[in-house]
Amino acid sequence: MRIKRSPSRRQIARSAQLLAVTVGMVATTAFALPTAVSASPQDYSASQLSEVSDAVQRSGVEGIAWHVDEGADHVLVTADSSVSRAEIAKIRQSAGANAGAIRVERAPGVFTPLLSAGDAIYGGQYRCSLGFNVVSGSTYYFLTAGHCGDVANTWYTNSSHTTLIGPTIGSSYPGNDYALVRYDNTSLSHPGGFTVADAYVGESVKRTGSTTGTHSGTVTALNVSVRYVGKGGGTVSGMIRTNVCAEPGDSGGALYDGSKALGITSGGSGDCKSGGTTFYQPVREAANAYNVTVY
Repeated sequence: MRIKRSPSRRQIARSAQLLAVTVGMVATTAFALPTAVSASPQDYSASQLSEVSDAVQRSGVEGIAWHVDEGADHVLVTADSSVSRAEIAKIRQSAGANAGAIRVERAPGVFTPLLSAGDAIYGGQYRCSLGFNVVSGSTYYFLTAGHCGDVANTWYTNSSHTTLIGPTIGSSYPGNDYALVRYDNTSLSHPGGFTVADAYVGESVKRTGSTTGTHSGTVTALNVSVRYVGKGGGTVSGMIRTNVCAEPGDSGGALYDGSKALGITSGGSGDCKSGGTTFYQPVREAANAYNVTVY
């Protein structure tokens, strides 16, 4: 039978000291946690946010769209499904000490120019969509996407290229995404009914394209930059971003609100079954570049 010895006075004193130290550590930890949780996020100046946006541009990662959201004090980067975790890390690293100003969200699909081979306006092996009719003096033209203007010198109404519309007069892509085509076929009608306006966040809009017809949605951001993936890719800036769906061949089509001409379809991701994210060249910039009037 084992006999338990009663603890000595020295052992009791030692145990009390250890207990006091342990309680003190718990108390210190308990009081330290609320301070860490309640720490306010870093504020970034407009110039810092602009620098971060430039850094995202320099990262060279394809399949992303980004813009400065000064109201929320961050640069929002939207990454499509082709962007890897390593590439997202590269984007953050590009911002250096201001990486905390970057917020990343995901978008399904892949950001690409919405160019296709098929119906509407045809040039070379491609088809696009007519945007808005415009006029300068007594000469009539229409606006479409710049990445469409880059691939064809002459446009037709049919895939067999038997009914002429006219030549591409100018195009700008990447950087911007607009082109001007002149009506040389006097037998073609070119109706109007629009005036140029500037889009705003939250605006209800519609988009019309040769592949998917007319769909509606909302403007979600302005002054967005996007770097498209793959053949025909490139970076465009100053874009209108929406949640309206679009598909290849819708490029160049009109974005509008009633009779207000807002944008020219540039590119995006997704489709009109699952939805998507789309980007538009503002019409005002394109019309001013060619000194033409939307009508």
